[in-house]
Amino acid sequence: MSKDQISKEIESKFGNHLRSRVNGVLIEDEKILMIKHLMGNGRFLWSVPGGGMHFGHTATENLKREFSEETGLDIEVKDYLFIHEYLATPLHAMEHFFRVEKIGGKLALGTDPELYPDSQIIEEICWMDINQIRSLPNEALHQIFWGIKSLEDLVLLRGYFNFENNSLK
Repeated sequence: MSKDQISKEIESKFGNHLRSRVNGVLIEDEKILMIKHLMGNGRFLWSVPGGGMHFGHTATENLKREFSEETGLDIEVKDYLFIHEYLATPLHAMEHFFRVEKIGGKLALGTDPELYPDSQIIEEICWMDINQIRSLPNEALHQIFWGIKSLEDLVLLRGYFNFENNSLK
């Protein structure tokens, strides 16, 4: 599937409705687990593992499922950190971020079961330190990483965040 088709697939599956998402911040040895997502049209986005919530399941259950699907790891959900509202029409999501700890499994590149096999957007998974994250351009990073100077900054964030004009609000 072409990169433009991937962009259309993302819009078709996730656009024009409000999504509730859960995301896990897993830090070990001063590195954070990150996933590279294809965004279509030659673009990509690095973010922490996570995804859409399924009706009838708790946020914790959803996050454990998403982590297993995307990374092969089993986790324990620890602290609720913050909520981030993403709004770039046609995409709109309320993203809940939690601190998590690994309790089992083996790290492996997973898939997104909401997408067809030929339109998977998960391209790479790796551990990154803060210098690797800060070396990436903002447009290649989830907005929560734009203003942080350390991984500790990320786990200390609390409250509601919405980003406009490339700045923390």
